[in-house]
Amino acid sequence: MIRKLLSLLVTGAVSSTAVAQAPRSFDDSASNLMVVLRESVGSNKQDEALVPMGKAKARLADGKEIEVDTGWYSYIGDMHVRFVFDTPTSMPNATPQDLERLKLTPEAALELAVRNIRRVYGEPKASPWSDLMQVQGKSPDLDSSYFLDREFWNDLLKQHPEGLVAIVAKRGGLLYAPASNQRAVEGMRKAVAYLHASSERMRISSALYLFKEGKWSVFQAPVKQ
Repeated sequence: MIRKLLSLLVTGAVSSTAVAQAPRSFDDSASNLMVVLRESVGSNKQDEALVPMGKAKARLADGKEIEVDTGWYSYIGDMHVRFVFDTPTSMPNATPQDLERLKLTPEAALELAVRNIRRVYGEPKASPWSDLMQVQGKSPDLDSSYFLDREFWNDLLKQHPEGLVAIVAKRGGLLYAPASNQRAVEGMRKAVAYLHASSERMRISSALYLFKEGKWSVFQAPVKQ
């Protein structure tokens, strides 16, 4: 699993090492820190505790092997979080050294990153999508990050104390329904594998999640791959 993830990170990791010794071309302040959800193929973590994914070896194009600290954290189900900095054209990874420089624990960084997303891209808005509700902000690339917005989900629990079932199959596709809506939940059970697989490079999770009593749990396990 980690090798697949590293194939997307090596270039960024090397450049992060370089820019740590020179001024960066983007804003790497705490006010520009954000967070994204990405897939962890084959994982099915049962709680929300942020667990460092640690270091791994990667091979550069010239054949040199290096050790990379991904700075990523296993989250829940088949998902992990990555802290990033926002720019007009990309989202460079924030390194563990960045969090240390900003004096942030992973948990504090997560709270700050979600607040920054709300400030820059707006509070999450829910609108009907077939039998479900779709959660969106002002940037499709960050819609899935609202899964991490505990304030938003806790507000919804006031209307639906029985809990909320959610799909976060792709970056721009955060969907939910009240757990009491059996028709909608059954439809989610049947649809999540297709929504995930058809999202190709944009896919995130093939699981269903339940938000209840202020926390997430795995409602339906990810598809085995």
